[in-house]
Amino acid sequence: MAGEDIWIVGISMTKFGKHPDKDTVDLAAEAVMAALADGDLSMKDMGVLAAGNLMAASAGIGQQLQKQVGQTGIPVYNVANACATGATALRTAVMALKAGECDAGLAVGVEKLAGAGLLGGGGTRSADPENWTPSGRYGQVAATDGRIGTQTMPGVFAQIGMEYGHRYGGVDFELFARISEKNHAHSTLNPLASYQKRFSLEEIMGDVMIAYPNTRPMCSANCDGAAAAVVVTDAKKKTLSLEQQRRAVKIAASVLTTDPFEEACQVLPNVNTLTKNAAKKAYEAAGIGPEDLDLVELHDCFATAELVHYDNLGLCEEGGAADFFRSGATWRDGKTPVNVSGGLESKGHPIAATGIANIWEICHHLRGEAGDRQIEGARVGLAHVIGLGSACGVHILERAAA
Repeated sequence: MAGEDIWIVGISMTKFGKHPDKDTVDLAAEAVMAALADGDLSMKDMGVLAAGNLMAASAGIGQQLQKQVGQTGIPVYNVANACATGATALRTAVMALKAGECDAGLAVGVEKLAGAGLLGGGGTRSADPENWTPSGRYGQVAATDGRIGTQTMPGVFAQIGMEYGHRYGGVDFELFARISEKNHAHSTLNPLASYQKRFSLEEIMGDVMIAYPNTRPMCSANCDGAAAAVVVTDAKKKTLSLEQQRRAVKIAASVLTTDPFEEACQVLPNVNTLTKNAAKKAYEAAGIGPEDLDLVELHDCFATAELVHYDNLGLCEEGGAADFFRSGATWRDGKTPVNVSGGLESKGHPIAATGIANIWEICHHLRGEAGDRQIEGARVGLAHVIGLGSACGVHILERAAA
C-alpha cells in the first residue's frame, strides 16, 4: 500500500576496476542477477526497473539489460543524473512502490569509465585561438576556464575545499592529505575496491599534483563497475523467509534535491546548500539526527569534497569540519566512521554505480556482513552522493528489528 515502509532485501556490486572483457550490459547483468539471488527473488517478481547509466544515457540501458536478464513487460525507467544517477535510480524504484504500483522493484547503476581521464567540459577544451568571438549561452565565460574558474572536476572541487578553508580556517594541504590517508587505509579491508593499497602521508603529498590541494591519490578513480538493489514493500517482505526478513534493511529516508535559487555567482558550483537541504529532509523523514548515525558513506570524489560534506551532512558544527576530522571521529574506530569502504578515492567511481554501491556498503554493516571492516553493532547508516549540475541524493538506512 502507498506510504508503507520500503525495504532492501537484495543488493550487490561488482568488483570495481578495469573490466575489458565485459561491456556495460554484462556488468549490469552481473550486478542484477547477484542482487536478485541475494534477495531470493527473480525477475518475474519485479514490478519496475530503474536503470542508471550516464555515459550512454540515450542508449536505453534498461531495455538492453532486460534482453539479458529477462523481459517481463514491466515499466523501465532509464535514469541519468550526473553522479547522483544510482541514487536517483533507487529513488525511482522506491517511489513506484510507495505509489502502490507494485510490491517489488529493481534499481541498477552501471558505468564503463576505465581510462576516461578528467571529466567535465574543461577536460576537452582546446587551446584558445588568437582571435576569439563569444557566442551562445556560455560564450561570455568559456575563455576564462582555468583562469577564474574551471569546468574540470578536480579543479572545481579543489576550489570548493579551498573556499571552505578560507571561510573557516584551520585547513591546509596536509589536512586534505590525511583524509586521503584514512580512506586508502580503509580500502585495504575492502576486496571489491578498485585499489586496496595503503599510502603514507608523504606518498600522498608527494604524488602528482592534479589541482591544488588534490594530488593523484586524493582524487576518485574512473573505473568500470555496477551495483544493483532489490526493494520490496513491507507487505511483500512479510511473505519472505524469516532469514530474508532478518537481513532486510529499511529505507528510512530517500531524498533527492537540486540547487535552490540563490543571488550568487554561478562560476563556482555550490555543492553545499543542496546537500544541507537533503540531509535536513532525510533526518526529518527518518526521525533521527546525525548523532544517531553509526557510519556514513559520503561522496568523496576528492579529499576536499569529503571535508566540506562533514559540515554539510551535519556531522559536525558549522565550520567545524577540520576539528571534526582531526578528532579521529571519521576513522573506522571513531565515533562517526566515514567511508569505511575506502571511499571513491580507493573504491573507484563508475559514476552511475556509485550511489547504489555506497548503499551496498551501509547495508553490509547493518546486516553484520562486512567482514574485517565491520562496524560492530551498526544499526543506522547514511549514504550520500552529489552530482554537479546539480543533484544530491541522501538515503538513511536502518537495520531490521531483531
